[in-house]
Amino acid sequence: MPKVLDELVTQLALERIEENLFRGQSQDLGWGTVFGGQVLGQALSAAVQTVPSERHVHSLHAYFLRPGDVHKPIVYDVDRIRDGGSFTTRRVVAIQSGHAIFNLAASFQKSEPGLEHQDEMPEAPAPESLETEQEISKRLTRLPAFVRARAEAERPFEMRPVDPGDDPLAPPPQPARRMVWLRTIGRLPDDPALHHYLLAYASDYSFVTTSLLPHGVTWLTPGMQIASLDHVMWFHQPFRVDEWLLHVMDSPAAHGARGLVRGRLFTRDGRLVASTAQEGLIRRRG
Repeated sequence: MPKVLDELVTQLALERIEENLFRGQSQDLGWGTVFGGQVLGQALSAAVQTVPSERHVHSLHAYFLRPGDVHKPIVYDVDRIRDGGSFTTRRVVAIQSGHAIFNLAASFQKSEPGLEHQDEMPEAPAPESLETEQEISKRLTRLPAFVRARAEAERPFEMRPVDPGDDPLAPPPQPARRMVWLRTIGRLPDDPALHHYLLAYASDYSFVTTSLLPHGVTWLTPGMQIASLDHVMWFHQPFRVDEWLLHVMDSPAAHGARGLVRGRLFTRDGRLVASTAQEGLIRRRG
């Protein structure tokens, strides 16, 4: 397993400090605050460690309350709300410096048969035919140096946008839709829980910014304040995050300095394995 991926897996595994208390460390991605996907993945990891292994997460609902400090540990306090005959419910509060910075509710279920249907996967180019984010950043000469350094740094996930655009600083207004192929850069153990919280981690990449596309602005536009407010995921069927997944995103509405984004995650053979949604702050100052 590549070092950067191994470090992420270790980071999401957490340290158990009491029966329902866990401690996690943060990785500084150059933003000065904790990446939302990290605290989401760690909170889900904490919940998973209090649930029987035969029960898998099928949904999570989370709120980002305060920015996290990358230089301080985060404590995850798990509340074992309910253990039913088929479903298990957990609530997790992430605490830093005595304050709640994030909370999550997650529901787990034993596998059982049932009725099935799903959306069809939209047509998309094969991931091998697309540029990686690192290759795109090298081609876009107008990128600021700090953005280029961050984009070209080694990452645990390989991301290949279907239509990255040619001007990240002043893009033309376009429909609020985006598709990105993603997978980890190395093979992972056969642990479904690990794949679930790694997908939770990755689902926050390039998500809320989809709501900016119709307005011709980006997170680099002067005066723009971008932040995740909440995050929702539903897991439909088994998957591997070390195999290609297509995240299909769209933004149906923006209002009141908030943008809503929805997503669907498909395997390469067209199985819909997860759905996502997020509302984010997209405030333009001045």
